[in-house]
Amino acid sequence: MNAPTSDELRSQHERLQASLATRQSVLHFAHTGVSILVAMILSGAAAKLFWDSSKVPYLGFAVVAVVLGLVSYSVVHYRKGRRELAEELKRYGDLLELRRQLQLDNPSKLLPR
Repeated sequence: MNAPTSDELRSQHERLQASLATRQSVLHFAHTGVSILVAMILSGAAAKLFWDSSKVPYLGFAVVAVVLGLVSYSVVHYRKGRRELAEELKRYGDLLELRRQLQLDNPSKLLPR
């Protein structure tokens, strides 16, 4: 089996850097955090509706349904974020290995001779 050339390693290094430039896991975790925060606020509002109501609080039931939807949305995005993070960490490990092979972190190899 042929060993990859320096040009192939460099192009692979550039592809890995480009794929790691946008971190999708951060976006999923942000969705999780915002939806949990909104769900907590709405659950407090629903609790207040139930506490103060003398009749059946239909609006409170609607808010509880929205809260459950937000919680399930946040769980889905948290799982997606965990999967993306695992992939990103694997690609980052590959990137570090390529940097080691290309000797990009060795300053004495980068100096002109």
